[in-house]
Amino acid sequence: MIILLGGKGYIGSAYRRYLQSHDLAFAAPGRKEIDSINAVQLAHFLHQNRADFLINAAGYTGKPNVDACEDNKADCLLGNTVLPGVVARACAEAGIPWGHVSSGCLYSGRRADGAGFTEDDAPNFSFRQNNCSFYSGCKALGEEVLASAPQCYIWRLRIPFDENDNVRNYLAKLMRYERLLEVENSLSHLGEFVSATVQCMQKKLPYGTYNVTNPGSVTTREVVEIIRASGVRQWEPQFFASEDDFMQTAAKAPRSSCVLDSAKIIEAGIKLTPVREAIGRALQNWRPEVASTAPLEK
Repeated sequence: MIILLGGKGYIGSAYRRYLQSHDLAFAAPGRKEIDSINAVQLAHFLHQNRADFLINAAGYTGKPNVDACEDNKADCLLGNTVLPGVVARACAEAGIPWGHVSSGCLYSGRRADGAGFTEDDAPNFSFRQNNCSFYSGCKALGEEVLASAPQCYIWRLRIPFDENDNVRNYLAKLMRYERLLEVENSLSHLGEFVSATVQCMQKKLPYGTYNVTNPGSVTTREVVEIIRASGVRQWEPQFFASEDDFMQTAAKAPRSSCVLDSAKIIEAGIKLTPVREAIGRALQNWRPEVASTAPLEK
């Protein structure tokens, strides 16, 4: 039995769909059923349900974006730093392995040698290094909390996208803005991310941290061109003159833009589609009925 925390969120819903479609037994308790911040209660729930694995897809990202974390610091700290530690304690008590959905937002840019950041590289976008966003700082602390956790996978998700017109989907989000910031990033196709992480459990990969991103990187302008070429939306967004311009006129929190190296999980036998191909495929299968493409207010 797999226990899924955060099953109602954007990431958690993708896990629910995957587990259901693959006939994998799971339970996704809500807050009325269990207080996941209470390690004793969570461990009891795991014993009671004979759990053999837990997926933590819960956390706090803020709506409509990470700027909300700057105004809701307590919720951000609780969901992204405290909760992982509580889950680790409960899983250790229950004696079961588990996986934690983390983030690639712990980094900025590329490594000094021009390569993408690997799992062995220390975060350079955290409270310890520089003026990061509160969200990134809390996610980095969350990984520190789990540094010695036994039987634990840390799965780094980076800017998720999929085929659904959902405001949490990076592609749909871009289409809702008329002014964008030109940056280079690694991305994660949400369905492939979920599949890859479940395979970690099924294949019994060594515990530890994995960058679960589609191979390669892409710039904002390149994504716009792929969208335009697909015919899903025809628009010509403007671009901020610089990141300083973006920060002064449209954002509260600094943004993490970075490239991650996903070689570790691929070499372990997990297949991930190159990022541009994955974006193109998502747009070919686009489902626009979920929401409109009306621009968001700044």
